[in-house]
Amino acid sequence: MAPGSRKPGRARFVDDAAYWGGIDDAVARAGLAAPVLALDLSALEHNIADLRRRAGGVPIRVASKSLRIRSVIEDVLGRDGYAGVLAYSLDEARWLATSAGVDDVLLGYPTANRPAITALLADDDALSRVTLLIDDPAQLDLIDAVAGPDRRRRLRVAMDLDASLRGLGGRLHLGVRRSPVHDLSQVRSLARTITERDGFELVGVMSYEAQVAGVGNGVPGKTMMNTAVRAMQAVSMTELRHRRSRAIAAIGEYADLAFVNAGGTGSLEATAKDPAITDIAVGSGLLGGHLFDTYRHFRPAPALAFGLDVVRRPGPGYVTCLGGGWIASGPPGPDRLPKPVWPTGLRYVPTEAAGEVQTPLHGEVTDLQIGSRVWFRHTKSGEVCERADAVALIARADDGSTEVVDVVPTYRGEGRCFL
Repeated sequence: MAPGSRKPGRARFVDDAAYWGGIDDAVARAGLAAPVLALDLSALEHNIADLRRRAGGVPIRVASKSLRIRSVIEDVLGRDGYAGVLAYSLDEARWLATSAGVDDVLLGYPTANRPAITALLADDDALSRVTLLIDDPAQLDLIDAVAGPDRRRRLRVAMDLDASLRGLGGRLHLGVRRSPVHDLSQVRSLARTITERDGFELVGVMSYEAQVAGVGNGVPGKTMMNTAVRAMQAVSMTELRHRRSRAIAAIGEYADLAFVNAGGTGSLEATAKDPAITDIAVGSGLLGGHLFDTYRHFRPAPALAFGLDVVRRPGPGYVTCLGGGWIASGPPGPDRLPKPVWPTGLRYVPTEAAGEVQTPLHGEVTDLQIGSRVWFRHTKSGEVCERADAVALIARADDGSTEVVDVVPTYRGEGRCFL
């Protein structure tokens, strides 16, 4: 895959007939059946460049959970400013290290998958490229139960430092529930435990400030809430920079760290200001899910979308599409649903919303017939490629015409189901 070198402004990717109609026309001419994923290469190109700009020179580590398309991961890693992968599954990490030749794969979550650990220990090439994530000595015990240090090579491990904002004696917790390692004493204890045990090498630290990276601060019509969120995010990043700096210094008493990973699509600028950080994880921002429409300081182009066929007209003003319940992770709510974007003027039926096998829509349906196609934007990114075998790559010419230039497999299309 080779997206073009042009880096147009986001204005080209507004939700109108020129953009969505062009995607629809290209897919229809190619004769691709629904459900169909379409990746606009000019929009992807825009996002690659804009994320690099926002990172301010700090390398970007690709979060594979939000892509799940190997050819796109490989393409992005070939760009200036991008290096390494943040994987979500140990089997996936080993596959990317060996099949895709990625030489730096950090596992973003601890693993308890014994067969996957066994397979990693038998793969010398992957062992040199993959770093496991640790936040509890019990995870080290589990690995040793699979194969003790006298029966294997040393394993590269990184510590997961909790990045949540805490207060009021523990009653306040803003952020996700990840690592139990939060304060300096916990950091020292785990660093000491790792470095004193045979068979492990502490090489890195990661922390994910979800309350900044994953919370919109420019929600339309929510002025007071947005102001409060931005204030919380500023306080959180200040606290985290100080705490993380002390944590890195403490870990440095026990090990020489090769990397310190942090951040996400929504926090690039803020995370990049932390001098302790060596790389920032980004995934969803490459494909531009509609979750990021609620951020004040940036707006990615909507690069990926999926099209569904109209298969019913159950009544005046209604059409029903086959499939569509591709729901994003997080608290259940309307913001986790795919967003119908083309044709315009369509909305969900409140009593049904997006369904596993059918999705009724209400609105301006005069021109929609049986066999017509409706296009949706996903909320995040990973949920889309879990559901489809392939992605159509859309190229745009200078005259505005569009063409499907390739169809590439997702992880699922390559027969891979990691999680």
